[in-house]
Amino acid sequence: MKVEARIFFIVAIFAVVMAAVYWVMTALLTFDKHAEPVGIVALFLTGGLAFLAGSYMQFVARRIEPRPEDREDAEISDGAGELGFFSPGSYWPVSMAATAALAALALAFFHIWLLVIALVALLITIGGLVFEYHTGPSHD
Repeated sequence: MKVEARIFFIVAIFAVVMAAVYWVMTALLTFDKHAEPVGIVALFLTGGLAFLAGSYMQFVARRIEPRPEDREDAEISDGAGELGFFSPGSYWPVSMAATAALAALALAFFHIWLLVIALVALLITIGGLVFEYHTGPSHD
């Protein structure tokens, strides 16, 4: 996690520096000598989001044992073994995308009744995705 945290911190620093450069360049090169605010805010927020992700990863890295990716002396075979459970296939993401598209369509045409239906369907599909492998209490 330390490597990923460093990468996010580098991206955050880069975005903030580019926001400052963008601020100066748009103030100097525009006709009315006013900086363009949307790009500046977007770059600062990008830096903030990258800093947030990097600080979370650094927070987690302090609390877990070092992974092979975090050690300088690690071999390729140190990373062998089971990596976790990955779903072989699911239809829930497709239905979630369809209901999210329906919600966006309802917002575009400002049909509140359709938006309510789409949000309820979206909540159902999110629940289906989250509880896809939940089998209930164990009866052992």
